[in-house]
Amino acid sequence: MVRPVPHPTPDAVSDAPLRAFVGYQMKRAFNAVQADLGRTLEPFGLRMLTYSALALIVENPGLRPSQLAQALAVERANVVVYVDQLEEAGWVTRAPAPGDRRAYALRCTLAGRRLYARAQKAVQAHDDRLLSGLSADEAAIVRKALAQMEQRT
Repeated sequence: MVRPVPHPTPDAVSDAPLRAFVGYQMKRAFNAVQADLGRTLEPFGLRMLTYSALALIVENPGLRPSQLAQALAVERANVVVYVDQLEEAGWVTRAPAPGDRRAYALRCTLAGRRLYARAQKAVQAHDDRLLSGLSADEAAIVRKALAQMEQRT
């Protein structure tokens, strides 16, 4: 009698060969960070990308959607979706850009600036949690290494 070979359960799968790659480790870390940031931003009605867009609009009044897309490293069509969501919530306005009626200038409303101030504190606490257990020097090394990796790709 031939016995069937049992298939390993998902718990038995080892990703050790992949853990040797920095990119894989970064992806796993990003998944954890993104999930935690999602929980952090949920009470504010924001997601990672809408928060990022809001932050850049607050800090750069009059920003055009094309500039926002470039800063976020996303397609312009996707930025339109994020801006639409922020505008519908009453946190952002768009008006014709001075000197270029084909472009729009993005600005935050008072409600958007207030929301950003509250959300920014929560995101800072999230970031502090990520780096807890690291010394200031180690945290600086992590930031520097990530910036260097981004520049090399």
